[in-house]
Amino acid sequence: MKQISSALSRAVRLVALAAVLLAPAAYADDYASVSQLARAGQLTEALAKADAYLATNPRDPQMRFIKGVILTDSGKTDQAMAVFTQLTQDYPELPEPYNNLAVLYAARSQFDQARTALEMAVRTNPHYAIAYENLGDVYARLAAQSYDKAVQLDAATRASVEPKLALIRRMFPPAAKGSGAAASTTAATALAPASAKAGSNPKP
Repeated sequence: MKQISSALSRAVRLVALAAVLLAPAAYADDYASVSQLARAGQLTEALAKADAYLATNPRDPQMRFIKGVILTDSGKTDQAMAVFTQLTQDYPELPEPYNNLAVLYAARSQFDQARTALEMAVRTNPHYAIAYENLGDVYARLAAQSYDKAVQLDAATRASVEPKLALIRRMFPPAAKGSGAAASTTAATALAPASAKAGSNPKP
């Protein structure tokens, strides 16, 4: 199972070679430049360059998505969530923003919101494997919450519930302090080439 680190940084590496190669040459250079800065850990510079690009290309979904990933990698979770949320509103046909929004919700143990976002991701792209994997993880977390509640309400259920909880705990070992509650969910690092092209004209 794919893992992300405490700050989600390992999952948000900005490597999007296929998307860059298939993008228009001028845009590809900008994407590659920002990505290179981010990979080098120069997140402040990468964010500044992304913002400069977006000042003249404010609707570009790929750069906006990359900005969201940079913000996530920088630990600026609220800002990242705002970027991904706005992308889901402007480009509801793109699955990746829903997926990454779900990862951030899950890291806050907001599993109902994560589930809703992931269900939207797979609805927009029924072949999006990462979102399905993440959705399975979130369902397991929600199941654990339900099992815990069952035991709280009726201790007699413990015998039947404990084996199920034990299985889930083996799937999701306790996270280190501050590492987030959903270390198993996987973030996308860029829009797929076809998605970026399809999202060039947002719905009003």
